[in-house]
Amino acid sequence: MSLSTTAASEQERVFSLRARQDIALIQAALAGQAKAYEDLLARYRKPVHYLVLRMVKNAADADDLTQETFAKAFRHLARFTPDFAFSTWLFRIATNHTLDFFRRKKLPTHSLQASVLGGDGDPLFLEVADRNPNPQEALIQAQRKELVQHLVRQLPARYALVVRLRYFDELQYEEIAVQLALPLGTVKAQLFRARELLLDLVKNNQAAL
Repeated sequence: MSLSTTAASEQERVFSLRARQDIALIQAALAGQAKAYEDLLARYRKPVHYLVLRMVKNAADADDLTQETFAKAFRHLARFTPDFAFSTWLFRIATNHTLDFFRRKKLPTHSLQASVLGGDGDPLFLEVADRNPNPQEALIQAQRKELVQHLVRQLPARYALVVRLRYFDELQYEEIAVQLALPLGTVKAQLFRARELLLDLVKNNQAAL
């Protein structure tokens, strides 16, 4: 067995252990143990806050949104299923809640542009906004942003999340791996598959783009 294979196997073991620990905490929380909620909060508060802060660029808003994310997650904890990592489920709640915050406040977001590159695909859908568009251009941009966000929402949850982290929040692969508690190779594979799915969606919606 090569050194890289050994390291990968050890990494998988660690992530599997974390997943088992999360499930045990969730079961304890659902059984009414307040300490389990505290442990889940302590385990994931910093990465969730970091994720939200990268999106809103405001510490006070990030603090509020982080608290609201955990409140929402804990209210619906019984809905969690161990088909995927708890961190993935939690970060999806944080991302969606923050996007709802943008929509409520009508704040500018880091959006994706409707274009796909081949090969490794970087950068994918990264938009440089025109600071002074005329009304017609502004309407076209708004429609395009909404369409691309609509396409991303059509992806399976695990793919939509990594796309948002990589291209909305501009996180590095390693940062995404840490935030989602996934092996680096899994993050890259999910992004590769997400690009394939988005390419198909873009082709199907090419007239609208």
